[in-house]
Amino acid sequence: MGRRHRQPPGRGWTAGALVAGLLGLAAVTGPPDPEPTAATATAGEATVFYYTKTRNWSSTYLHYAPDGGSWTTVPGTRMESACTDWMKATVDLGSAAGLQATFNNGSGTWDNNAGSNYDLGTGSITVKDGVVAHSDPCAGSEPETPHSATVYYSARSLGWTTVNLHYQPSGGSWTTVPGVGMAEACAGWWSRTVDLGSATSLKAAFNNGNGVWDNDNGADYTIPAGTSTVENNTVTAEADDPCAAQEPDTQAPSSPEGVRAAVSGTSVVLSWEPASDDTGVTGYQVTRTGGTKGAMVTDVSSTVFSDTGLEEETRYTYTVRAVDAAGNLSPASAQAKATTGSAPGGPATGTPLGTDPRKDPIYFVLTARFNDGDSSNNRGGSQHVKSGNAANDDPMFRGDFKGLVDKLDYIKGLGFSAVWITPVVLNRSDYDYHGYHGYDFYKVDPRLESAGASYQDLIDAAHAKGMKIYQDVVYNHSSRWGAKGLFTPTVYGVRDSQWSWYYDERQPGFEYDGLTVEPKSGKSFYNGDLWSTAEPSGNTCVNWGTPTGAKSPEGYTIYNCQWPNPTSGMFPKALYHNCWIGNWEGEDSRSCWLHEDLADLNTENAQVQNYLIGAYDKYIDMGVDGFRVDTAVHIPRTTWNRRFLPAIQERVTQRHGAGAAKNFFVFGEVAAFVNDKWNRGSVNHSAQFYTWKERREYSADDATAALEMYDYEQQQGTGSQPVSANAFLDGNAYHAPDHSRFSGMNVIDMRMHMNFGDASNAFHNGKDSDDSYNDATYNVVYVDSHDYGPNKSSERYTGGTDAWAENMSLMWTFRGIPTLYYGSEIEFQKGKKIDCGPSCPLATTGRAYYGDHLAGSLSVPDFSKVDSASGAVATTLGKPLVKHVQRLNQIRRAVPALQLGQYSTAGISGDMAFKRRYTGGGTDSFALVTVSGGATFTGVPNGTYRDAVSGDVRTVSGGTLAVAAPGKGNLRVYVLDGPGKIGTDGPYLK
Repeated sequence: MGRRHRQPPGRGWTAGALVAGLLGLAAVTGPPDPEPTAATATAGEATVFYYTKTRNWSSTYLHYAPDGGSWTTVPGTRMESACTDWMKATVDLGSAAGLQATFNNGSGTWDNNAGSNYDLGTGSITVKDGVVAHSDPCAGSEPETPHSATVYYSARSLGWTTVNLHYQPSGGSWTTVPGVGMAEACAGWWSRTVDLGSATSLKAAFNNGNGVWDNDNGADYTIPAGTSTVENNTVTAEADDPCAAQEPDTQAPSSPEGVRAAVSGTSVVLSWEPASDDTGVTGYQVTRTGGTKGAMVTDVSSTVFSDTGLEEETRYTYTVRAVDAAGNLSPASAQAKATTGSAPGGPATGTPLGTDPRKDPIYFVLTARFNDGDSSNNRGGSQHVKSGNAANDDPMFRGDFKGLVDKLDYIKGLGFSAVWITPVVLNRSDYDYHGYHGYDFYKVDPRLESAGASYQDLIDAAHAKGMKIYQDVVYNHSSRWGAKGLFTPTVYGVRDSQWSWYYDERQPGFEYDGLTVEPKSGKSFYNGDLWSTAEPSGNTCVNWGTPTGAKSPEGYTIYNCQWPNPTSGMFPKALYHNCWIGNWEGEDSRSCWLHEDLADLNTENAQVQNYLIGAYDKYIDMGVDGFRVDTAVHIPRTTWNRRFLPAIQERVTQRHGAGAAKNFFVFGEVAAFVNDKWNRGSVNHSAQFYTWKERREYSADDATAALEMYDYEQQQGTGSQPVSANAFLDGNAYHAPDHSRFSGMNVIDMRMHMNFGDASNAFHNGKDSDDSYNDATYNVVYVDSHDYGPNKSSERYTGGTDAWAENMSLMWTFRGIPTLYYGSEIEFQKGKKIDCGPSCPLATTGRAYYGDHLAGSLSVPDFSKVDSASGAVATTLGKPLVKHVQRLNQIRRAVPALQLGQYSTAGISGDMAFKRRYTGGGTDSFALVTVSGGATFTGVPNGTYRDAVSGDVRTVSGGTLAVAAPGKGNLRVYVLDGPGKIGTDGPYLK
């Protein structure tokens, strides 16, 4: 809709009286006003000229009412250029002898004759700086229209709040950077009229005044005289005014269809098909009736709604209405009815801690490999013997929530206040224990739970200790056996000696849960529910049950549809993609399978989106503090920005409040294994790309929008991506960050990760990329993980203890959130291959069981503090890197600048040296840091600095502080007016 402006004040003094007074004060006498001629105006018509030189308006509107008639609709009639410094508009007055008039710029700035309005007659009339006269100021001059340009620029997809026009009339000179300011004409549009002199066109580029430019990919825009629009890199000449008043939108959206309600205990997941509208649906209203609490209306932005905490054994009815931008409501949908069951046992849902995630260093565990608290839920799976795990008495599902709860004090004793755990949903795969093969996304895997140690119990236990739980989540794919409740394939099976280990006889009534043993087969990994030798109705798999012509290694015949794969037609195209990735930096990386046991979900499909949003709402309701997003790069940014990220924010806000939503930490894995700022030059496959909102509008269809976005951003290239100063100090000053263009997803710092073979490389590469993230202070930083070590090494980090200490010293003081993979504090499994699948025992890999190092007891009164310990855990806590990370956490926790601060290297000599500052909420924390080597800091504030490591005190009076090299792995943290030494000396920090 067009932007509405306030009506100017009504008629007061007459314009004639005011003019007479002005002329009298100036003692000016002039000739009588000329009579209008046929060349200037006809009877009942007025041509009004308005002087704009002293106004500097980019657009001019005449808002008027013929005598005895009605006022025009605000802002009125747009005036056109008449000649230099004059705009004009000719109006038909009918039988009226004059008009009341005011003028405005279309954006709320008015000239209404000091509240009296202008009283104008007929013929040619000039209004110049409050003075009314009868003349044609442009008589004898050539019309100016071909020599001026009115430019409208759309920045709605860029999020700019300031727009400048930097231009060059053809044959003339460029304006001084950044150019001339454009005025906001209406929502999303800025405008400016410029004088071209004798030129008939101009070259132009646009910027936000803060160094971000749109110069048409380096070509600049060519804009002709007259009125033009510039939108999404397209110039439209002789364009209609995009801010002209529009007819109000009165058409309601269509009624939502396909409303379905699924019940689980006292929870209902409601989903429906997207409604349609002539201008676009902006949301939905869900109305629930039933129960004793009366009707409830909830606004949602997606096409799924999870309703939890309902009354037991109660009938509920739901209807859905669609809403458009004008507030029009569709008719209510058909009713969906649901009757709840019994309330599940266990504690009520929890509440996230809701604090700034940058305060919380992260400890990352593979839950099934960390610590075993309940051996009754241990399971080996179909590859238990083949892998060699059986011989080691080491089932792949060994650790559990009980074991993790039992050792939260160990993690707290190290100083960590956030725990990142691998996915918790029920998995289904031949060799899966880490959680990335989701089968039932709505169910917690029972191999992780125990009596008194449910997932909810883990969340609540962590929160009771002041620790957060970050849940690993997967939106990109399901297990190869599909996703229960969405789609599960039926496979062809010949139960000969080749496949008898896999295809079990179907047992009616038995349901796979990964834990329960099926009595006849004796397996917990029973697959009889998936197997059939008869072609099922509705089968889409090609050549069902016919030989492929290939043989297995054992010499058995291979049949079509015997094993799930993307190209057989086994998975419906609407719900799953049907191809293999061919180019990991190509468009197909977001729309094809990664691996044979990772069935790629069609996340642009509303039904898939509903399934995933509804599933993860459950865990938000349980009170998790954030999501680590697996394989985020394999879903288009448009889908994240349109669907999944808003749904997360909406649910957290709805259940836990706006404060919790602001600090609900989402960080994505956007894997890039090259030492590039932008991954092989492909912006769509680079981590920082996912931290930004979209820069333009795309098609309403998500699949089409994904392709449009991919093509547009690839064409824009790396040089035209948005930049940010959010991580950087302004000199020595902290400034409020601008998160207006933040997508809602932070990321793992892949570039630093890839370069942690040497801390200095990691530091300089990270620093080089920081202007391309929305806010790099939220980057998750680690050396190695459950997948890779630095430089895409397939082994756990083996650079040496001194190098580990140096890496940690950098991570704990530089921007970002330090993260440690379980066991790295004792160099656990260093040099061992991280993952070899079922081809070797887990005990020989980087995913080995860690619980043996944690046996015993300990007393932990606070973070980084252990009062006493006995058994194997006492030995573990005595390791040099344990002492190192404990003290690093103490120092970081005591110095706000190291948690939340921006940084700079300006005026600093030294390799890994920087200054950081955070100012906010009554806190002003300023720190000078150098890692391993010496440094000299110049231009810093004068005052007393105390080193948090050594306790050294320095008084700076000339803006310079020189620091000697503390030694590899050691560091110095000089804090202005700081507390002094924090903690006790250890093997590296001293």
